[in-house]
This record gives sequence, structure tokens and C-alpha cells, in this order.
Amino acid sequence: MKDIGSIAKSASVAAVASHQCDICIVGNGAVGKAAALGLAQAGLRVVLLGAPVPAPAAPTVSTSNWDTRVYALNHVARNLLSTLRVWDALDVARVSAVEGMLVKGGADSAAGQLSFDAYSAHVDALAWIVEESNLNRALDAALKFASNLRLLGGRAKALQADAAASAVQLEPGETIRADLVVGADGAQSWVRSQCEIGIDYRPYHQRGVVANFSCERPHRGIAYQWFTGGEGIVALLPLPEQGVSLVWSAPDLLAQELMDEPLSQLAARLSRLTADTLGQLQPLQPELVQAFPLSLLRPHSLVAPRVALIGDAGHVVHPLAGHGMNLGFGDVAALIKVLSERGAHRDCGDAGVLARYARMRKEEILLMQMTTDGLERLFGSDFSPLRSLLNFGLNLLDRTPVIKSQLMTHALGRAFDKE
Repeated sequence: MKDIGSIAKSASVAAVASHQCDICIVGNGAVGKAAALGLAQAGLRVVLLGAPVPAPAAPTVSTSNWDTRVYALNHVARNLLSTLRVWDALDVARVSAVEGMLVKGGADSAAGQLSFDAYSAHVDALAWIVEESNLNRALDAALKFASNLRLLGGRAKALQADAAASAVQLEPGETIRADLVVGADGAQSWVRSQCEIGIDYRPYHQRGVVANFSCERPHRGIAYQWFTGGEGIVALLPLPEQGVSLVWSAPDLLAQELMDEPLSQLAARLSRLTADTLGQLQPLQPELVQAFPLSLLRPHSLVAPRVALIGDAGHVVHPLAGHGMNLGFGDVAALIKVLSERGAHRDCGDAGVLARYARMRKEEILLMQMTTDGLERLFGSDFSPLRSLLNFGLNLLDRTPVIKSQLMTHALGRAFDKE
């Protein structure tokens, strides 16, 4: 018969669980959830690690309570979510198709402009505006029915990874042993720091100010963007019910002003900057405005021994093109592909498999980083001769069908060419 001390010790040891899996995903945002779902559906044993997030209540379309954070999902994102059987689970009444896009070099009538439309691209939409909560509700619902998948709470405190194996230790004392650890834990990635992957970081000294408005004139499914120079970049994205979602990439001082003033005053500023394109704007109720810092972040590698980075853990770009989430979903699609095609003789953390993933993602990520950073630098200038030249360039591009077609194809997503 065991004494009390032995019994207590045995109970303590039993409580320290060890989880064995093929893949441990750290971070349970939309990109991490999509990766967990897709890899589990591919037959791999997956642990998704992240603090539990309360499920948002499902609103009805008649309410004006729209999320301040929305995503412009392209065809790559839609294809992935459709494959995961998530797209059809979205509340379609709260999804708005982007049927056209108009980019202007300023608010005055002489500003250059570049336009795109779904009809010319022979597609039903250029993108779809989806609220953060709508996306997460659909992903959460799908995760509940996924086999081979375990959801764990808790906080990671140590990562051990080498050529032979990897393990994530949790603060309660549990250990997750996996062939591959996937960092999906955002721009301040704990996984990336544990692997000592260096980064190149450039703050834009801007904040993305987001809020929602109703517009007097119909937006007709068009996403608008104005490069205003010293006042930043203003984008209005179409929402259902004649609403628009604002993403204003504003210099820090201006962003603070926008956050401090009433939304009615912000609406008046917008009407001036957008030359009253959509008529009078009215804040949606409940009035809410948020802001987040903008930066460029380039990790020196997407992979390390038995570790892969996806989403903001692997790249952060300026939101002017609206492709941050699309890049993350592109990472997920690429990772699912390389792991599904790795061959029976290789496990998920094989160095050759991870090298292939890094090669697949390198070109698209680099191109998006260079494009968004270059546009921000160029159009952020108030130097009149330069702005005149840039406006001329926009008009020239708008009249060059071949280049416009290439730009549109890239915006729709590389995988779109293979549909």
C-alpha cells in the first residue's frame, strides 16, 4: 500500500500530460485555425494551442453593429476556405462582394486614377469583404467537427527543436511533442523569438484608423482608395446595406486627432478628402473607432529546424493593398500542399519539406512587401513635382490594358490562374 506522499507524487506526475502529434500550431487567430483545420483534414494529427477566445454572438444583418476589423479576401483565400468547407458557413448576408476598385492619387479633380472591375477580369468579384467575427465563427464551427485535432489552452513557456524532434512546454507543466511546430502567433511571434530568427523592421509612424459609416450615395460594390500625401492613405470598403468600412493609414499625430474627435467630425473630414464621392457619411451605431500601428516586418527566414512561420509571424505589410490576411491564407495553402506531397519517407518537420515551403512563399511575399512599401514611400510624399509624376503614372497605367491585366491577376491571387 502506498503512503500518502507517494500517492500525491503519482497524482502530480499523472497530471503533467504529454501530447504527441504530427503538428503543433501555436496561435489561434484565423490563419492558425485555417491551418489546423486544413492539416487535420489532410489526415495529420494536429494540436492547436492558444488561449480560448469567447465565441462572438451571431448578429443579424438588420443591425448596424458591424465589426471595425474587416478583411478583403481574394480568390486564393476563398478557394482555401471553400476547400476547408468554411466559405459556405459564412453569414452571406454580412459579406459584400467587391465588384470594382478605384485608386486615386488625391482628392482633387486633376488627380490621376487607376480603376479595376470584375467584368473586365471575367470574374464574379475582385474580392469579398468579410468581418473578423463572421470569419472566426465559421472557422470555429468547422473546428468542432474536425477529427485528428485537439484544442489546447495554456501558455507556452519553452520551445525545444532540433533536427531530430521538437517539443513545446506549457506553463502548467504539459508538453506537446510534435514533428513540426507552426508559428501562427502574430507579428510579435513567440515561436519566432524562440528560434532566434532575426527580423528587419520598419515602423511607418502611422496607425490604421478603422470605423464604419453609412453613405448617402450607393457604393455599387466599389472599393475606393485615395493617396492624400501628408494625410495618409484613405480606403473605403463596401459593406452591405449601403455601408462602408474605413481604413485610414494616418500619420501618428493625425491618427491621434482622429481617435480623439467625435465620429461625426471624422465623417466630415472624410467627405472633404474623398471629394464627397459617396455623399454625406454618417457613423454607424454603436459609434466605434479603433487604431493599430503600421509597420513592415521581414523575418530573415520562414523556417527553422522543425519550425515554420505563417501569417503575421512570417511577414507584416502595409495594409494599403489589403492583402495581409490573403498572404497568411496563401501560407496555409502552401503548407498544406507541401506536407500532403512530402512522401511516406519524410515526416512533417523534414528539412527538405520546410525548404520547399519557404521557396514556394518567397516570391509572393517579397513582391507584396516591395510593392506596398514602395507605394507608401512614393505616395506619402507631398513634393509637388513627384506627386504630379505619380498621378501621370496612374493615368498611364489605367490606359495600358496589358499591365492592368497583370496587376489584376496578381491582386486576385496567384492560385486564381489555376482555377
